[in-house]
Amino acid sequence: MALANDLVFLPLGGVGEIGMNLALYGIGPDDDRSWLMVDCGVSFAGPDLPGIDLVLPDIQFLEEVRDRIVGMVITHAHEDHYGGIMHLWPFLKVPVYATPFTAAMLETKIENEPGVDEVPVTVIKQGQRLDIGPFDIEVVAMAHSIPEPCALAIRTRAGMVLHTGDWKIDPTPGVGLPIDMKRLGELGQEGVMALVCDSTNAVRDGTSPSEADVGAELKKVMKDCKHRIAVTTFASNVARIRAIAEAAAAAERDVVVVGRSMHRVIEVAGELGYLDGLPPFHDEEAFGYLPREKAVLLCTGSQGEDRAALARIAAGDHRNIGLSKGDTVIFSSRTIPGNEKAVINVMNNLAKTGVEIITDRDALVHVSGHPRRGELEQLYKLINPKVVVPVHGEPMHLAAHAEFAKSQGVREVVVGGDGDVIRLTSGSAGIVGEAPFGIWVKDGDILDDPEVTGVKERKKLSYAGCAVISLALDRGGNMADSPQIALMGVPDCDDDGEPMEDIVRAAVQDALTSVPKARRKDLDLMAEAARRAGRSSILAVWGKKTLCKVLVSRV
Repeated sequence: MALANDLVFLPLGGVGEIGMNLALYGIGPDDDRSWLMVDCGVSFAGPDLPGIDLVLPDIQFLEEVRDRIVGMVITHAHEDHYGGIMHLWPFLKVPVYATPFTAAMLETKIENEPGVDEVPVTVIKQGQRLDIGPFDIEVVAMAHSIPEPCALAIRTRAGMVLHTGDWKIDPTPGVGLPIDMKRLGELGQEGVMALVCDSTNAVRDGTSPSEADVGAELKKVMKDCKHRIAVTTFASNVARIRAIAEAAAAAERDVVVVGRSMHRVIEVAGELGYLDGLPPFHDEEAFGYLPREKAVLLCTGSQGEDRAALARIAAGDHRNIGLSKGDTVIFSSRTIPGNEKAVINVMNNLAKTGVEIITDRDALVHVSGHPRRGELEQLYKLINPKVVVPVHGEPMHLAAHAEFAKSQGVREVVVGGDGDVIRLTSGSAGIVGEAPFGIWVKDGDILDDPEVTGVKERKKLSYAGCAVISLALDRGGNMADSPQIALMGVPDCDDDGEPMEDIVRAAVQDALTSVPKARRKDLDLMAEAARRAGRSSILAVWGKKTLCKVLVSRV
């Protein structure tokens, strides 16, 4: 039974998957809860969603309770935590709270998307405490691979929850505040009922190196390079951008910025003072006059994206930039699962040119922004939570985190998934209900359920092509002309060289003439007979079930 002091956690994205984070905290009885949103992210489509630009959480449940949503707090400006705001906020129009860097990144993102509504944001600071409806929220400084990452200490009449967001323990994060271990310890002393915590690296032992360690390694690597250097990293990692610039300066080199998203982040970070004291960055036009041994290219494209700067440079089709034998490319990044083939393709193109490639397997040129088990252990000792809910991870990450939490003496560990309503109250924690969940997709200018976008048929097209059959029938249902056949993505002919169009046409004609005359006036029946015959004839030759459409006109 839901009581007035019931505190629940409801993920609509980000639990059972990495990406698309959208979490809800609710306080009160289930028919009259006040809801707090935490994050509103996206993920990116894989091969199962061909042509889709973005994947977003289905917000059907949020629309149903919109009048009881008191606000949306964003923990940081990574796409999987804030990338859905400009697409989903117009459906909700709830107050949005974010730190200066996140707010500025959102504003820049909206400015570069024509026709997108402005999103008013209340700017908050790390260390600030504020009331949003019945929730007393403290914004705690954490460390991650982006400026101003935040945990949220959410105080309610039922108890306190610590929502970590993405984090790691890094006393020297490169830019911004270090993780506030002192304040986390104080929160533990005050009493944390539930910990909702990042699970991304829960399968890994030890602790993650610091951004400062990467900066020192980049200086060593660049010092040993004789010719041009190109470095690719996540554009949002301002600490890494700063480290690359400092390493370039130490090697008496100039930094040339290549890629729009990199330019946007540098502009925002510069305005907020995160790049103070660095030599000026150059536009890509400077590449033409900088001596080969004096250039460091800072490039987008660490994930092998087709139109990003590094992929075009590697393929030799960038209008201003080229690399030569003896140059060096540093991948100061990790490859996100699913992007391996694209990254390898870029590396292969670089290798063909004779470019030396350095990754984190060769030198400490990248570190994760997520906690390993050693860092989780330190947080648990500071917080001493009574209830733990692993989030931000695929099932194997959640299971590893749950096992770890139990090893730390936590008695109530709840492993849920998107759509699960999880009671956080100590002593009765567990899954107590479910809510509608799923995905919406951004497909060009359309934002809707995948079923509406035609993506399922698009996937079939990618496997087995399409056949379109056009029939002209007279009033008696007889063929007024030979069927017209259009084949796309289908073999041109069979093994004997007979054109596939002729094979399909003959099969359709045979099928239609076999229909009894009395039934030929039924256009739907004739169309289905043609469809089955056309599809079967292709299957017999090719062995694949082609998507087949029939158009019937009466003449």
